[in-house]
Amino acid sequence: MNEYYQHFIKTASKDSVLLDKGFTLIEMIIVMAILSLIATIVMPLAKTTAKRNKEIELRQNLRIIRTALDEYKKLVDEGRIQKGIGESGYPKNMQVLIDGVPLIDAGGMKAKFLRRIPKDPMTEDGEWGKRSYFDEPDSMVWDGRDIYDIYSKSDGIALDGSRYGDW
Repeated sequence: MNEYYQHFIKTASKDSVLLDKGFTLIEMIIVMAILSLIATIVMPLAKTTAKRNKEIELRQNLRIIRTALDEYKKLVDEGRIQKGIGESGYPKNMQVLIDGVPLIDAGGMKAKFLRRIPKDPMTEDGEWGKRSYFDEPDSMVWDGRDIYDIYSKSDGIALDGSRYGDW
């Protein structure tokens, strides 16, 4: 009989060791609650970071195109690019900034201002709103004579509370 009890004690101790492995329901609930809390903090932060990155890209693209427009106008004002009578001195379209324009007295050399036209990251189609020199400053309709300025066609609101179209 002594052997029976010793076998029973060995078996019972093995079973209790097996039962100690794993997590209790309380432990699992606590872990899930902590993970849920972390997720509720991280998700809005990730969305804000993504929006901020798009805003940075928008500002950079606006700066690139506006600088190219200003450089074109500067060369016109210096008399290095031919300007027609009654023209503003700004390019007629965005493609001119890529294709380039011949410089006066430069032996057929062209001035090129952009390699490609950056896209508007805030709109689906990536197209920019355009303003002519002859348009009203807040006009949303382009008269097509030249490109004096560009703006985002997005109606979205930036993190700082301003409209993307006003940048």
